Amino acid sequence: MRSKSGFAPYLALIAAVLQLALSQGAQRGQPDREPLDPLAYGLLLAGPLMIVLHRRFPIPTALVTFLATYAYVWGGYPYGGVFFSPIAMLFLLVLHRHRLTAWTLAGVTLVIFIAYSWITLQPTRGLFHDLAVSSFILLFMVAAELIRIARERRAQQQRAAEEETRRQASEERLTMAQELHDVLAHNISLIHVQASTALHLIDDNPDQARTALATIKTASKEVLGEMRSVLNVLREGAPRSPTAGLDRLDELIERSGMDVTLKRVGSRPLPPSVERAAYRIVQESLTNAARHAPGSAVTVRLEYADRELVVRVTDNGAIKPAVLSESGSGNGIPGMRERAAALGGTLVAGPSGKGFQVEARLPLPEETS
Repeated sequence: MRSKSGFAPYLALIAAVLQLALSQGAQRGQPDREPLDPLAYGLLLAGPLMIVLHRRFPIPTALVTFLATYAYVWGGYPYGGVFFSPIAMLFLLVLHRHRLTAWTLAGVTLVIFIAYSWITLQPTRGLFHDLAVSSFILLFMVAAELIRIARERRAQQQRAAEEETRRQASEERLTMAQELHDVLAHNISLIHVQASTALHLIDDNPDQARTALATIKTASKEVLGEMRSVLNVLREGAPRSPTAGLDRLDELIERSGMDVTLKRVGSRPLPPSVERAAYRIVQESLTNAARHAPGSAVTVRLEYADRELVVRVTDNGAIKPAVLSESGSGNGIPGMRERAAALGGTLVAGPSGKGFQVEARLPLPEETS
């Protein structure tokens, strides 16, 4: 807004210089017209002055500009630069969304100029003159409309780009929140299980209790680090790409303190989004196993196919019977399903023998040779 209003004085100065200079030049080539006098100079300067005030009073300034132009023409003064101000005013009216006023003034001007040529018996009157004036005015109105359309389209594209930026930022923050939830849920569940183990074994088997306490220390350190990282990002307002990937599965399994067997069938590069989803699905599945079937043996199987990655996590339910449940944290199985669905995949979770199984199928793009 500030740049547009700041341009008005320069446009007014250009209009004043052109109108005065061209009118003085036209006076030499039009000896049959009235010579310029103080009234003519005042009418020539009225339009540029109105351009300066146009942003504040768009319609009144436009009316004054055109009335001054009509008075100048009907006063018999030389043709020339006097038309610059009304042309500029038409552009400003159209660009500032006063299109009805602009088209009305254009039509009134056309009628007045044609009527003037016939009433005053101008030597240029006739069909060609009328068509030329009509074409001239229509040309500038069409040009103004095209410029308006182009500006509105650019503004719309800019708004769309800004909206897309805000949407992406919101999605990034939602992803961060989901990542943080998964880390917290997994590690706090792990801490709870290991703390229970440590309390149970601290008198009879202090070595195993010490191992459980070391696991608690590692898990709590990761939680604190993850929270600190996310909070720093939120303070800085910068996007963050989660780094959890399948290359960290060994670390995740070791930290879980459970009897976990990892099997990989095949191998191929994976998109980062699939890597993160697969890692979090394994993480949440281990959390559920630790919460609902502590002490059970767990198998994590990754099958790399041409079109999909199959993630299968199965426990044998050695301690507690496996129960299909959507309860708990409220975001376990539903959260895993959402991750799979977001990639166009599927996730099935339910009893498997005496235990429980989670199977996710995540689509993959075709490998390029």
